[in-house]
Amino acid sequence: MDLNDIAQAMTATTPVPDNFGINRYRDDPDLAALLSLYLSAPLRAHLAPHLDTLGGLAGGRLDALAGTADRNPPTIEHRSRNGLDRQRVIKHPDYVELERTAYSTFGLAALSHRGGVLGWHAPMPATAKYALTFLFVQAEFGLCCPVSMTDSLTRTLRKFGAPELVARYLPALTSLDFDELAQGAMFMTEQGAGSDVGATETRAWQDDSGNWRLTGDKWFCSNPDASLAMVLARPDGGQPGTRGLTLFLLPRDLPDGSHNQFRILRLKDKLGTRSMASGEIRLEGAIAYPVGDLGRGFVQMTDMINNSRLSNGVRAAGLMRRAVSDAMFVAREREAFGRHLVDLPLMRRQLAKMTMRAEQARTMMFLTAAALERADAGDESSRRLARIMTPLIKFRACRDARVVTGDAMEVRGGCGYIEEWADPRILRDAHLGSIWEGTSNIVALDVIRSMRREQSLEAYEALLDTLLADAAPDAALSDEFARARTAVLSLARTAAEKGRDAIARQAASGLYHLVTAAGMAREANRCALPHRQALAGLVLRHRLLPRDPLAIVDDDAAIDAVIDGKR
Repeated sequence: MDLNDIAQAMTATTPVPDNFGINRYRDDPDLAALLSLYLSAPLRAHLAPHLDTLGGLAGGRLDALAGTADRNPPTIEHRSRNGLDRQRVIKHPDYVELERTAYSTFGLAALSHRGGVLGWHAPMPATAKYALTFLFVQAEFGLCCPVSMTDSLTRTLRKFGAPELVARYLPALTSLDFDELAQGAMFMTEQGAGSDVGATETRAWQDDSGNWRLTGDKWFCSNPDASLAMVLARPDGGQPGTRGLTLFLLPRDLPDGSHNQFRILRLKDKLGTRSMASGEIRLEGAIAYPVGDLGRGFVQMTDMINNSRLSNGVRAAGLMRRAVSDAMFVAREREAFGRHLVDLPLMRRQLAKMTMRAEQARTMMFLTAAALERADAGDESSRRLARIMTPLIKFRACRDARVVTGDAMEVRGGCGYIEEWADPRILRDAHLGSIWEGTSNIVALDVIRSMRREQSLEAYEALLDTLLADAAPDAALSDEFARARTAVLSLARTAAEKGRDAIARQAASGLYHLVTAAGMAREANRCALPHRQALAGLVLRHRLLPRDPLAIVDDDAAIDAVIDGKR
């Protein structure tokens, strides 16, 4: 009996619906359909069996491992019993198995940087990486942070690092051999320098041998025992603010095998992502290597942060898909008052709005990944587009994930509040997305900054018009798009051109809602998924266009299309 059979048997014999063991790829027919639009046919065909395998693992084995790892967070061993300094993070074996699956079996941190991962001859595009991550995160969120940082560190090192530095560390960073693998991290936050990176106090200087050394405290360091970390520091004599910062590569161990001169002071006791270690680091003259030009560190670190911000959005999309999938299952299997929950009008409305937010994030994930791929190929307009799309998905999708995971807990009822179910873990994890790599206010302001400094709004408009031209919406929806387009772009220009930072969140939300609605309408047309056009209409009517909050709106047809469509 396979895991699907087990799940069906449990549902048939118990009053509490339990979909443990489902294949999360097969449970999500939209994913395969959308990949026909966003991936080349050969790569899509090659990845299909791997996605199917990962979907089965995410719905069963990996989910069980993640639950155990969450209940058994890592600890730190500072010294051995005979007095030797260890500085060793002790991880639960189930977390280690999750690491092995992510890094070695599926190569999630390497597949954008080398050929040979999953049997594909070349590095894969961002869309492929994020499609796999989208499935993996439905089982385990915390580990996706180290995976993303390893991927992002590798990207930044390849882009800005000296050739000899790249040659020394790239093989281990992209290894599929778990015992040879070098994981990555990013140590940036300080006690007095969170979002205000220009307040960084970590000092860098050169010793008599010409080695660069770092001294200072880093306050929130996820994956603190990583083999390599990117660190921002201020060289002696450097300018104040962000212009005086330099990016350094910090190895955990030196070429002679000795541990570098920094310590993990303690591990954080966190609300969520409990499976993955986060700690405080004290640099005590640690040897590090400059990455890129001195004094340009903030610009180079921004590249890494933006890549990590996009990964945050992908993880939010995956969490929301997990939450919606579970809620739909419960609603279809659970009976109350003589009817299935999914047949109750208020429940249908709640599920449709949850689905709307989740599918917005998925569409934004694919649109942003496509822009990043074109940008990396040298297209300047796509670079400016990726520059605005990345903070948009980080800002809005991560906030929506907090709502959707909470609503899914409510659909499950009292069981959703019990730790033996995944709902509490998913809810806790969702809240971190709005904090790391920039809080909501900081990221919304970054959207406005991209318009002021890099003319990203013009690239956004070009994408929007392309999507709408390819969407073929009906007359009513076309009129709604026209009204929303005018209002949103006017609001965005006001925020960018008139210095109205107070409306940055409002403008960012409008831009996100408009482009995701257009993207879903295009997907409906190109992929023969009519319920995605219904979702686009719900976005326009419920998240963008002004309406009387006391007016009765007849959305029954759209809700029916979403709930009863191919989900």
